[in-house]
Amino acid sequence: MTQTPPPAPKTPDSEKITINLGFVDLGQIELLVREGFYSNRSDFIRTAIRNQIDRHAETVRQIVIRRSVDLGLRHITRDELLAAQTAQEMLDIRILGLAVIAPDVTADLARDTISSLSVLGTLQASEAVKTALADRLI
Repeated sequence: MTQTPPPAPKTPDSEKITINLGFVDLGQIELLVREGFYSNRSDFIRTAIRNQIDRHAETVRQIVIRRSVDLGLRHITRDELLAAQTAQEMLDIRILGLAVIAPDVTADLARDTISSLSVLGTLQASEAVKTALADRLI
């Protein structure tokens, strides 16, 4: 009987954050939730954040272009880093969103091929890789 391997772990599509609010602000949010404008506090906060992001969308677009930033999800693979190593290139990686360095990337390979790493969002990598790149994180 052939056993099916377990599915690869799914990359989460969000990250939990914690914020502190004043009592009055929190009370106003609670009032809007109770009156049915929002389903819960999180719904209100996500909506407020999206509204602010929409408000500044053109500015973000211009900065992304000017700084040559990858927008969204960026997988950094072992093959990509090996190709850079073979070409004797160092990578300057800028990401707005989620950066995932593959689990088979060693600390030495990351250090030998990544000159700088700027992540506005979340970096997922092994602790060894994060430690190896600690002085290169912008």
